[in-house]
Formats: sequence, C-alpha cells, structure tokens
Amino acid sequence: MVHPKKWYKLHTQFTLILNFRKNKYSNRTIKRKYHILFWAGYFLFNVIRWGSYFDDYWYSLKSNLIEFPLHIFIVYANLYFFIPKYLIQKKYKRYITSLFISLSFLYTARTALNYFLVTKNIWPESEGYQEAFTFNHIIAVTLGELYVLALATAIKLTVDWVNQRNRIENLKKEHLKSELNFLKTQIQPHFFFNTLNNLYALTLEKSDLASTVVLKLSDIMQYVIYDVKEPKVKLLKEIEYIQNYLDLELLRCNKNSTVDLNIKGNIANAKVPPLIFLSYIENCFKHGNKNNNDFYIYISFEITQENNLIFSLKNSFEPSLNQKKKRGIGNTNTKRRLDLIFKKNYKLDISQENNLHSVNLEIPLTKKQ
Repeated sequence: MVHPKKWYKLHTQFTLILNFRKNKYSNRTIKRKYHILFWAGYFLFNVIRWGSYFDDYWYSLKSNLIEFPLHIFIVYANLYFFIPKYLIQKKYKRYITSLFISLSFLYTARTALNYFLVTKNIWPESEGYQEAFTFNHIIAVTLGELYVLALATAIKLTVDWVNQRNRIENLKKEHLKSELNFLKTQIQPHFFFNTLNNLYALTLEKSDLASTVVLKLSDIMQYVIYDVKEPKVKLLKEIEYIQNYLDLELLRCNKNSTVDLNIKGNIANAKVPPLIFLSYIENCFKHGNKNNNDFYIYISFEITQENNLIFSLKNSFEPSLNQKKKRGIGNTNTKRRLDLIFKKNYKLDISQENNLHSVNLEIPLTKKQ
C-alpha cells in the first residue's frame, strides 16, 4: 500500500507534468496571424521608408519584394533551427558557421536577383557607382540582415519569456491547489474517525441519542463531501458545521459542560476556507477533561470594520493530558493551509496559561495580494 505522502507527491508530479505538456504545446509558438501582421507591417514600413528616401516608391516596392522572402527565410532558419539545435545546445562554432553560410547565401541571392530583376545599380544609396561583392557592399548588406535577425529574435525571445513566466505561474497555482486539496483530505478522515468512535460508544450504551447522532453525522458528511470542494464556503455554513460537531462531542461530555458560541457582525456574505477552524475546536475536547464539571469552551466569530474575521477560542484543559495524547496532524495541517492561502496576511496566536488554552486567529475576508 502506498503511503499517503508518497501518493500525494506522485499525484502532484503527474498533474504538473500533464499541465506543463499541455501548456508547452499550446503556447509553443506565436500564433500565425501575428507572424503575418509582423511581416506585412514591416514590409509596408520598408517600402514607404526607402520609397521616401529615393523618391521612387516603385523601385522600393520591387526591391523589397525581392528581399523580403530572403529575410523571412533566414529569420525562421535562425529562430527554429540554428538557435534550438546549436546555440541552446552550446554548439557555438556550428551556430556561427551556419549563420555565416546562410548570410553568404542570402547576400549572393539578393544581389543577383536585384541586379537581374530590379536595377543594375545594386547599391543606389551609396555615393557614386558601386559594384557587387566589394567589402563595403558585403558589410552593408550583412549589417542590414543582422538588424532584421536581431529584431525578430528579440520579439520571439520576449514572447517566449512571457509565456514561460505564465506557465510557471500556472504550475505554481496548480501545485498550490493540489496541496490544499491533499491537506483537506487529511482532515476529513481524521474527523470521521473521531465521530464514528462517538457513535460506536452510544450504540454500545443503546442510547436513544444514536439516531440523533446519525442525522447530524449525515449533515456533516454532506457538508464535507460536497461543500468543501470549493476554495471558500459561506461562514454561516461553516458555523453550522461546527455546531453539529459540538453537539456530537457534547453527548460524551459531563452534563455540566458548557459551550458558548458567539457571532459578532454581519456574516451573511462572508466566505472562508473550509475546515480551517475545526482542528482548534477538536483540540478542546482532545486535551480538555470532559468529565469535569468546570469544562467549558468559548467560541467567537467577529467581523471587523476592516473586513477581517477574528476567530477566538478559549477552553479549560488539563496539562497532564497533553503528555498522554499523541500529537496529531490537525494544527500543523491548519497552519500549513493558512500559510498557503494567506501567506503572511493573517495573525495566529496560541497560548496556554494555567488551565486556560486560547487561540486567536485573524484572517482577511478579502484576500490581499
């Protein structure tokens, strides 16, 4: 049988791999329409720019029609072949050699096509008549191509960086969601184990309260199975759930035991993470002497003007019982959930003084970013 923690790690890793592969292939390249818009805009810009420079828009159109297919060829060869196969693999010599050969081919093709199809003056922007394959002409054409390469590569790398950052953020959210779900599944069996023990004790006593316990347990199971799937639930539902739990636990306590639950403020629209208060309330019964006449629990939910929720809990307890009870996962689990959900935007204070145990938790009802 696989240990729960190992199962959680395997499940999380499998989920993240599937999501990563999905995001990888869905965002692998820039959409085709943006490629078309880029080259169409760049082509139009060049035609107008050089047409204005030479005062000859027909010449500018013809020369750009010759040159742009070559621009596109070397840009995509660089982006989708040379960089992934050589540069990223740290094969720098092969990358430089491939780029040099491509630029040499492009210069030869561009010069020849312009000479035979557009104009015999292959470098009209220079002073005087210039011949092809001279050092200055080669440098001028090569620098122009490198400019196009640099522009297209910068755009592609920027888009890839943004997509990669978004993928990482999505993976973090998926990991957070998976961990929160796992922590909630740890709480549910822990609670049902205790409740079924209570029910078993009542059936042994043949108590008439067993039917009441079954009904309350049914309500609790409906809440836990269906409602806690959401990241947040209505505070009113959470309090109803807590009240059912208290009713079940009090059946096993001394008749003089008291529970005081107070609500301050308008909780109608307030929402909180589910099962976030239960472990602290469970500890009241776990570490308190339920057979004593002075056993009591005080619970308070207060909504402040800053739209924060203050959960206060006080109960009598027996320090000697803490030495006998096994340490459970409840408080550690809840603390981890609070860290994941609210990060540092919450306050938690747990203290013990004499025979009084206190918990004060303040959380924002509107999550701070």
